[in-house]
Amino acid sequence: MTAMSGAAGEVREPATVVAPGERGALRIGDKVVAKIAAQAAREAVGPLPGPAAPPSTGVVVHRDSVRVLVHLELGYPSDIPARCRAVRHQVTDRVTTLAGMAVREVTVRVERLHPAHPRGTAGGRTR
Repeated sequence: MTAMSGAAGEVREPATVVAPGERGALRIGDKVVAKIAAQAAREAVGPLPGPAAPPSTGVVVHRDSVRVLVHLELGYPSDIPARCRAVRHQVTDRVTTLAGMAVREVTVRVERLHPAHPRGTAGGRTR
């Protein structure tokens, strides 16, 4: 091996190549994956009328794959199945891209619907 010269005249040895089986591994924590999934769900849902709770998530990570449960609130009236599909797609895309994990399942649980026009206001039902 020959020495290489670096900045300011210092001498350094060339980098050694480490075989893939001997390298370390990167493990993304469950909390990080859950935060990525929650942010992705917020992006897919968008702003809601009234005081809505932000989406929350739970994850089960097994090696390089994950299952995600999303709890969220939606505005109503809206196309609820389409909104849930959008959330599943966005969560899958973000977790795969940012965490490098295969998303095996995304379950979306709608906890509450927020009417666009609360009772007693224009456009809402009254008795």
